Amino acid sequence: MHPKSYYQKLRDEHQPPKIKIIFVLESPPASGKHFYDPNGSVIEPLFSAMMKLIGHQQASKADGLAAFSKKGLFLVDAIYKPVNQIENDKKRNEAILSDLPKLIQDLKNTIGNHRVKIVLVKANICRLLEEPLKTAGFKVINNGAVIPFPSHGHQKKFHNIIQELLM
Repeated sequence: MHPKSYYQKLRDEHQPPKIKIIFVLESPPASGKHFYDPNGSVIEPLFSAMMKLIGHQQASKADGLAAFSKKGLFLVDAIYKPVNQIENDKKRNEAILSDLPKLIQDLKNTIGNHRVKIVLVKANICRLLEEPLKTAGFKVINNGAVIPFPSHGHQKKFHNIIQELLM
């Protein structure tokens, strides 16, 4: 068993008692601004987008994280080493795929044998992981939909696609 990373420990502090949906994203950012860092800013793109998705006006990041968890939502990374600074897409994708067995084990440990909906977010994650996770028995609900990371003008598309999938 691998020791848990700092980011996994942060994440696990906010794991809902009953998970309804797991969002799988790429990795913690090299900037260190992680979704589950309660000391972060409420205007970080991913955090802000998730709060909008659940219709929550947070007073603080800790408040928003509590509301996210209360709704049964959980966010995991495909790899817990920052890969967003890897310029070469092929090398970045290879790093993600090299951690796929860890991701599968992490998801199994997190949800047991429950059929929890999984939503993949970020173009490369959607393309790389949908089939392998379905083959491993997970209920990935993207059905080929590529959900962009909610920054650089993709916020509206992010919301529209996720809302459509969750209907």
